Amino acid sequence: MRVNLPLTAATIALTAGLISPAASVVAAPAADSADELGAALSAPAKIDRRILDSLGAYAPAIVGSMATPGPDGKVNPAIFADANTLATNKSLAPEVRAVWQQIVDFLGEPGKRTFAAHRGRFHVDKDTDKKKAKPGDPEIPRGQAAPRIQEFLYPTIGVGCMPDAANGPMGSFGGGNSLGRALVTAGPQKAPAPGPKRGQIGYVYTSMGTGAAVNNPGRPLVAQWLNLDNGRTGAINLRRNAKINAKNGPGTFTAIARTGHGRILSVISGDVTTKKKRKPVISCPIVPVIGIAYA
Repeated sequence: MRVNLPLTAATIALTAGLISPAASVVAAPAADSADELGAALSAPAKIDRRILDSLGAYAPAIVGSMATPGPDGKVNPAIFADANTLATNKSLAPEVRAVWQQIVDFLGEPGKRTFAAHRGRFHVDKDTDKKKAKPGDPEIPRGQAAPRIQEFLYPTIGVGCMPDAANGPMGSFGGGNSLGRALVTAGPQKAPAPGPKRGQIGYVYTSMGTGAAVNNPGRPLVAQWLNLDNGRTGAINLRRNAKINAKNGPGTFTAIARTGHGRILSVISGDVTTKKKRKPVISCPIVPVIGIAYA
């Protein structure tokens, strides 16, 4: 499926840096949840504004490549050229360069070799709970049938998602903005419920410090994805999940996409809608966040 779902003008404006300046932020503790995916995203994280600005500039390029296939009918080669151009910007800080290197490697031969050598490493099978973590595995919550996760490249912010915290308490990026974290799980495994099957991936996005998620078809949170190895593309709305932080928050949204096996490049953008008890419903845009994952 080929999609043409451009980022909204508001989202691109946010990406361009039209957000309140701040250096970093530490996430507030998440509300209690029995689901370990909620726990996985409740750990402290820092937002680097330089990474937001630099990586955000690449999000429209990814979406454009999804809509315009290359000469072979699959991946538009411009996506590789754009990545290399942005990654070789000599003015970038070392921390930003390190993130860009992950993308360039993922898009190129190192990513192909990793996928070929470790196919299945990011999945969960019946023997998962008997195996010990290997060096280099993602940090994941432990316990019975703990999910194997692949986090997005950087945390992001939801602009104005916490209007009652405009003075910048723990978890706020200043001006009432919330910290957002996203991850992918490659099937087959049980999380996020009902669980992605083989050839599918599950998306999870959590808006820290907010109330419980509310479905809002008019202002959705959207994951757009591109499989670099089979050329397949798609877009799917992330929705409230009754089994993850659904009662007290933080707002957690999930979706399961049928991507097929391969290297999956994703952009999550759009709006999150949440509600706290005795508070009005809040809808707010997020700065686009980019993820790389093996399915």
